[in-house]
Amino acid sequence: MKKILFIFGFLAFIGCKTQDTKSTIITEKPVQNTFFTVAFGSCDNQKIKNELWSAIDENHPSVWIWGGDNVYSDTEDMQVLKKNYEIQKQDAEYLKFIKNKIVLGTWDDHDFGANDGGEEYPFKRESQQLLLDFIGIPKSDPERKKDGVYTAKTIVVNGNKVKIIVLDSRFFRTKLTKATDSKKRFEPNKYGEGTVLGNAQWKWLEKELQTSDAQFNVIVSSIQFLSDKHGFEAWGNFPHEIEKLEQLIVSTKAKGTFIISGDRHIATFSSKKISGLSYPLIDFTSSGLTHTYASFSGEENPYVKGEVIKDINFGLLKFDFKNNKVIMEIRGKQNKLLQEHVQIYPEK
Repeated sequence: MKKILFIFGFLAFIGCKTQDTKSTIITEKPVQNTFFTVAFGSCDNQKIKNELWSAIDENHPSVWIWGGDNVYSDTEDMQVLKKNYEIQKQDAEYLKFIKNKIVLGTWDDHDFGANDGGEEYPFKRESQQLLLDFIGIPKSDPERKKDGVYTAKTIVVNGNKVKIIVLDSRFFRTKLTKATDSKKRFEPNKYGEGTVLGNAQWKWLEKELQTSDAQFNVIVSSIQFLSDKHGFEAWGNFPHEIEKLEQLIVSTKAKGTFIISGDRHIATFSSKKISGLSYPLIDFTSSGLTHTYASFSGEENPYVKGEVIKDINFGLLKFDFKNNKVIMEIRGKQNKLLQEHVQIYPEK
């Protein structure tokens, strides 16, 4: 009987790893190694060969998360955007990589359709459908009918749960303030002015955190949350929204919550102590998959941990349920380990 249940659980896991668009994915995975592994990355130009797919796959991730700028297509011509997604999805190595994996993702500005674009972009609903096509959401799925690409999936691994909460920082994001400092692109809005997520998404996020019984909660944001001094796009352009999310993480008591982000063409770990939170809040940035900020020479970030990586890279999250910790790795070509951060979370 145990053997039959094991086989059934394994088949159920494989079946669920094809795209399931329910609000929750439940899988049962036989223990093959110590960790449950999730991989993610951002900034993948469809005109540049991605050299990392085989290296990422060496780590045997069960989940792949697109962190935004999944293609580069600043356009209001949806046929052009569609063609660029098709180029990306026709990559034989990518198709091999995603086989039998859960694929999730959000967008950033260049796949949204406009550099630094937000709610004002006139083709955001059409663009949304193309992103959902790319990720593999069925045409009949309710996700097709709502505004925005935010979603949440819970993965159950031998009784342990990881919840992945994917945010949309484009569809509802309001106007940015141009910087008066010529060395920067943007500066923070006046406190209380504007929004990153919009009212509906904020209410949804609060519910997702309040109701989460997961051991770990991973919040996916296309733009950086903690690093806010560089003058590019970041949550820091909406300081009241930073406070709102920090307070939400504290008040909902969601366990093991951290953020992964992209956008910047560099990879780094940021860590901040939050009043009322029994562990530091981590923002793990991984970018880019095909091209990076090669001339990067440093920037102000009071929360940075370790060195900033400017080689092409991807991110790994290795969940150690037994010890309630996450091993976060920045890796590059030939699966080379470029940087590591280990975060242990309290059990309660």
